[in-house]
Amino acid sequence: MYAGGRGNAAARRFARLWAAVHGAGLTPRRWVTLEVAGRRSGRLTRFPLGMADWRGDWYLVSMLGENCNWVRNVRAADGLVTIRHGRARACRLVEVPVEERAPILKRYLATVPGARPHLPVDRHAPLAEFAAIAARYPAFRVEAAGEKSDHRG
Repeated sequence: MYAGGRGNAAARRFARLWAAVHGAGLTPRRWVTLEVAGRRSGRLTRFPLGMADWRGDWYLVSMLGENCNWVRNVRAADGLVTIRHGRARACRLVEVPVEERAPILKRYLATVPGARPHLPVDRHAPLAEFAAIAARYPAFRVEAAGEKSDHRG
């Protein structure tokens, strides 16, 4: 459904369905709907995503890599988004430096099974294998919109 890193018509229909389900809070906490302004249209776009929890923070990871729409929209919006899971929360997504992504990617594959076919590493692989692909898979820490980032890894 994601040939070339883009969802086909079936993937888009499933995405709309899951965005409604996750946004309503009908799934476990890690399943959310990301809302962000479209980088070209300015219209609100919605993406159903799974989050990874690691060291007390929540992270969103792009299973399709650098060029997927939600990543490009988040970067254009300077990280300002809304995350829905039963209620809407204004958030800022802070991109994690490449050298800090490996353990987050590993945790993401452990907790978001739908991503496993998209990342070329087994979820049980050592961290070095995740470090080798980290530059290709953006990860963003979820913070409250007014929170000042002081994380250093």
